[in-house]
Amino acid sequence: MPALVFDCDGVLADTERDGHLPAFNQTFAEFGLPVRWSEDEYAVKLLIGGGKERMASLLTQEFVAANGLPTDAAGQREVLARWHRRKTELYTAMVAGGRLPGRPGVARLVDEAHRAGWALAVASTSAEPSVWAVLEHVVGAGRARDFTVLAGDIVPAKKPAPDIYRLALERLDAAPDAVVVVEDSRNGLLAAAGAGVTCLVTVNGYTEHEDFAEAALVVSSLGDPDGERTTVLANRSAARPGGWITLDDVAALLKEA
Repeated sequence: MPALVFDCDGVLADTERDGHLPAFNQTFAEFGLPVRWSEDEYAVKLLIGGGKERMASLLTQEFVAANGLPTDAAGQREVLARWHRRKTELYTAMVAGGRLPGRPGVARLVDEAHRAGWALAVASTSAEPSVWAVLEHVVGAGRARDFTVLAGDIVPAKKPAPDIYRLALERLDAAPDAVVVVEDSRNGLLAAAGAGVTCLVTVNGYTEHEDFAEAALVVSSLGDPDGERTTVLANRSAARPGGWITLDDVAALLKEA
């Protein structure tokens, strides 16, 4: 059975700028931390896989001393867990409030794949409650139940390590040449490539200038017949997309692989 595996942030919805970034900054404010990431600063933080890991990048010796934070590893893990738990609460509330609409073409392509008998999954470094919130908002709670969701700390090494996609292959009982991953960043692409799976990249404002040389197909979005149209940015596959990405286009990526 072929499988279609989606990253979450930046793929299912454009969550980073309008969701995660303000949730991080509100969390910092609530905990009295003198931190407010700008969009440019956050673009750099996005090179770090995982929300807790991005927060952990703050914990330099100087920052810890200046803000009275624990100096021992166990204490810092506890602090990071509290920060990240609150950040996840804020973010999921934003999603539930309808502030983060799904990206073009996602729900349509998911329905096409489901009708054709493809397995569906999400593989993300974000916290699992955040991923479920976005998935249900974008494809509906009923369709979301058709997904295998792999998220958060489920693997020891996060993207660009291939662990999450190797686990997806195992959970889906799928061969690498039967899987297409939809990603939006170079870190995600490298994770997919490391697991030996074909990758379709849908860029966003944070990632549009990254190097996607290993991707089979790079597009502006998945597109919709009655909405935003797809612009092909790079194509190293047998697919010949029109105004939107169809399941036939995705299947052509597997034939090429």
